[in-house]
Amino acid sequence: MEKRPRALLLKFPGTNCDAETARALRSVGFDAEIAPISTVNRATLDGVRLVVLSGGFSYGDYVMSGRIASLVTQLRIDGALAEFRDAGGYLLGICNGFQILTQLGLLPAGSLVHNTSGRFQCRWVTLENRAPDSPFLRNMPARFEFPIAHAEGRFVTTDPATAETYVAEGLAALTYADDVNGSFARIAGMQDETGRVFGLMPHPERFMRARDHYDPDWSGAEQGSGHYFFQSLFEAIADDQSKGASV
Repeated sequence: MEKRPRALLLKFPGTNCDAETARALRSVGFDAEIAPISTVNRATLDGVRLVVLSGGFSYGDYVMSGRIASLVTQLRIDGALAEFRDAGGYLLGICNGFQILTQLGLLPAGSLVHNTSGRFQCRWVTLENRAPDSPFLRNMPARFEFPIAHAEGRFVTTDPATAETYVAEGLAALTYADDVNGSFARIAGMQDETGRVFGLMPHPERFMRARDHYDPDWSGAEQGSGHYFFQSLFEAIADDQSKGASV
């Protein structure tokens, strides 16, 4: 019997979505473990197929969201996440995790800055699937909903044209259907050139069951959209594992 793929969730002081994200991963078949960053070293990644940086307010979002967490990650395992990716591993950053992956240079160049509203926004949004072949999105429809909860979720690049290029090239894997926070090209999620590193501001772990939807009569699918997001990833990693891929 094939072993369940291992997922490792890196926890920083202030991370507050790790438990529900681990629960979401386990529900689709992962063996998920939460590890405080203070306990992590290169050997911690041995046998792991997926590294997740969950949402929250790492180090209180002092300086800027994710900045201290990215520096601590470099101090603990400098370069190890890039090596993990290059060996066939997958990386997922949700909300604060997206901010951290961006600052680590593991996603195409950009920054996540304060929403144009100047306020923390907690609401449901409609998303457009711009990369249906992505291992993270292959079971997702062209449009679906996830909740957001962020103050610094506006994705910007050196100029708007760069963001438009990301969309055209499929690196901007998710876009908002509407202008939610002022993100250039309405970008909500990014992937790297390998397709194995993915970051998004919305929270898939908060919409795992149909009854999690704000509309009690919602009947868009048997499960919540987050279930299909994590299921997509599980299937991609399980396929790699069955073929004897490295990591």
